Amino acid sequence: MDHEADAYRTDLMTITRFVLNEQSKHPESRGDFTILLSHIVLGCKFVCSAVNKAGLAKLIGLAGETNVQGEEQKKLDVLSNEVFVKALISSGRTSILVSEEDEEATIVDKSMRGRYCVVFDPLDGSSNIDCGVSIGTIFGIYAIKDDHEPGLDDVLQPGKNMVAAGYCMYGSSCTLVLSTGEGVNGFTLDPSLGEFILTHPNIKIPKRGKIYSVNEGNAKNWDGPTSKYVEKCKYPTDGSSPKSLRYSMVADVHRTLLYGGIFLYPGDKKSPNGKLRVLYEVFPMSFLMEQAGGQSFTGTQRSLDLVPKSIHERSPIFLGSYDDVEDIKALYAAAEK
Repeated sequence: MDHEADAYRTDLMTITRFVLNEQSKHPESRGDFTILLSHIVLGCKFVCSAVNKAGLAKLIGLAGETNVQGEEQKKLDVLSNEVFVKALISSGRTSILVSEEDEEATIVDKSMRGRYCVVFDPLDGSSNIDCGVSIGTIFGIYAIKDDHEPGLDDVLQPGKNMVAAGYCMYGSSCTLVLSTGEGVNGFTLDPSLGEFILTHPNIKIPKRGKIYSVNEGNAKNWDGPTSKYVEKCKYPTDGSSPKSLRYSMVADVHRTLLYGGIFLYPGDKKSPNGKLRVLYEVFPMSFLMEQAGGQSFTGTQRSLDLVPKSIHERSPIFLGSYDDVEDIKALYAAAEK
């Protein structure tokens, strides 16, 4: 028996311990944020378990309804949404919830209210469940500044005002990536312990990467700068190697964070505002990317400076390694001249 290995397993940095350590740096903290995060983590564990059993439990397949985005809902979409709504409300720390699956924002009952707003996509990429491709949950958290009746104005604010953001990816392993505004850290679920363990401390994205992620099926509708950039990725003129292509949001952003590169979902002739939703896709991922030393751009401005006018608003996005995003910004600047 390897006693040394067993001793090591008793000194693990779990996500609970990590968040409590962060809380101790703020003596004025009441622990509300820690409690809220613990409920989000519980929701992620539940969904991870459901995703792993989806085929066996007949959770795969359409639920027969269409969500507000016009996408046919999978049973797991419905389940994941219910799990997170209930977990967030029962925390007693939220006032308003915005989910991709619900047309209207959820205002929490007065008796269960707290000082945070949570925006989330309960199961991004759920159409890929059948074929085992990585899917995930994306979330962002805003704080309500003063004691008032919660309303849409509390969530219709720039992404730079978020106090935390993260995603949980359900794939070959279950990985939760979190930023509370002081860097980015990654945790992996240890199934034998039922705990998320810190495996990727202080993630920093490389200044430049070798991979680009985009849906090339929309190429005929792209604008000039996007077409030029993708052409440059495939046929570089400076003697460097071509970039490799991958595409799928949570998995691609995760890989881009770790290895560098760029993820792009531009606006095009068919969808001028792109396809990704500002509040619970663009903002959380942009928040994480900037915290890791990268940047995020809409084609006209910094993504986190956007002020959304509706809860399901969409925006183009280019995010990833700092220098890679600088390249696409330069192409847009040149096109304006």
